[in-house]
Amino acid sequence: MDKRRHTLRQSMDFVHTWMGVTFSTLLFLVFFMGTLSVFDQEIDRWMLPQTRLTPAASFSVDRQILPLLQALAPEARQWSILYPSERSPVVRIAWREGKTFVSRLIDPDRGEVLPEAGSWGGTGFFFPFHYSFHIKWMDLGYWLLAIVGIGMLALLVSGVIVHRKIFTDFFTFRPDKSRHRATLDVHNICGVLILPFHFLITLSGLIIFCSIYFKPALPLVFGGDAPKAAQEIFDQFDRPPAKVPGTLGSVDAMVAEAQRAWGGGNVRVVSIAHPQDRNAVVQVQRRPDDQVAYATATVAFDGASGQLLYAQKAAPVAGVQKFFSGLHMIPFSHWGIRWLYFVMGLGGCVLIATGLLLWVDKREVRQRKEGRRSHRVVNGLACAGTLGVIVATLAMLVANRLLPSMENRQMVEAAAYFAVWILSLLHATWRSRAPLSRRAWFEQAAAIGVLALLAVILNALTTGDNLYRSVLDGKWAIAGIDSVLLATALLALCLARRHFRRAAALPIPAGVTALKPAESAP
Repeated sequence: MDKRRHTLRQSMDFVHTWMGVTFSTLLFLVFFMGTLSVFDQEIDRWMLPQTRLTPAASFSVDRQILPLLQALAPEARQWSILYPSERSPVVRIAWREGKTFVSRLIDPDRGEVLPEAGSWGGTGFFFPFHYSFHIKWMDLGYWLLAIVGIGMLALLVSGVIVHRKIFTDFFTFRPDKSRHRATLDVHNICGVLILPFHFLITLSGLIIFCSIYFKPALPLVFGGDAPKAAQEIFDQFDRPPAKVPGTLGSVDAMVAEAQRAWGGGNVRVVSIAHPQDRNAVVQVQRRPDDQVAYATATVAFDGASGQLLYAQKAAPVAGVQKFFSGLHMIPFSHWGIRWLYFVMGLGGCVLIATGLLLWVDKREVRQRKEGRRSHRVVNGLACAGTLGVIVATLAMLVANRLLPSMENRQMVEAAAYFAVWILSLLHATWRSRAPLSRRAWFEQAAAIGVLALLAVILNALTTGDNLYRSVLDGKWAIAGIDSVLLATALLALCLARRHFRRAAALPIPAGVTALKPAESAP
């Protein structure tokens, strides 16, 4: 038995290494999808060309929306109307038909139903992927996120303890040194530079879903009234139907009254419960675009008379949760901070990817000497769990522009994402042969460059909104997405080209079979 005493730093180095190997691929997915979600509504505009509208000067629920809802869903027990905003110029109406959730997009200027979406877009695919991994069964996705978040906090604390020269690392970048040293410098800089952001975004992400994580403990506190806990904490209002036919009053007047009660502010959503009943309730929810806290204050009215029934007053603990939710989700209108979150999110992705690459490089050298090949599996998972995620995302954008109109088109888009992701794993595992383990990474970097460029070209060909025209027409969401795609293509292709040039100039190590001509570096 080894009786040598380990220092705190050595113990934290062990924690940092193996927690990183265990959670990094899921952490990269969370960080990357979260980074995309900073501009999820702008991605919607790119993936749903029918929504690239000019913001309407005025909008009326009474004149433009209620007639559509009465025609489309006269028997629905609840109608929801998501108001247009600066970032999303369309109206979304929704209701339930049995167990099916149905939604339609409306042009607020003309009051007409837009063509079927045919895509989940950023808000329907990338954003839920960020926090639930699209795993709904028994809230398993949320619990998996909690485990990954706690792992990230452990990585941050252990990383600070491990790096004794933390401030020196911040100012040290040696791109002309060895490949391993340059990767380590990038890892250290991203870790130190964005450390407060990493901690804030991880902790706030856990706080957002506290109601889910506390759910198993609620029966201990509330006993048989556990389902009423949300009503007590978040001050939710409900009124049963009278089961007597009734007529809705002016929803526009109720919205105006709600805005007066708030002292200003924009409307996020209007919900109408039991719209055909005498006890119909109209709830107006505030859009938190002028404050840090994600405080969506709600005011409820009697649907027939328009009389104020209640104004939401959430408990103080809910106020703390909403504050951290705002810091995480940045609902406020501030484009500078939104871009800063985007850049720092990308920094987190680079931190995770370089950490995995460093671990694989170190194990490759050791296992090559020992004649083992297990590092190939880890290298394949690491490559597919980082660059493969980006390749699959870009493949989904390309599929979005190529697929024709069809039934369940959004399902085909999602299938394209997961199919390409699996292919990236097979490719990375196949190409992870010593001493070419990094070759898989740079070949997938080349694929990223090609797919990003192809997405921009296809957007211009299929919609006519090329980068120049988008700028002229003031379609800044489309211009921004295309610009990011072009920057991604340029960076990825430059990295791949640099690697292949260096690989071609390096001698083949002794004991390694020369590559066949078809496998030689381009």
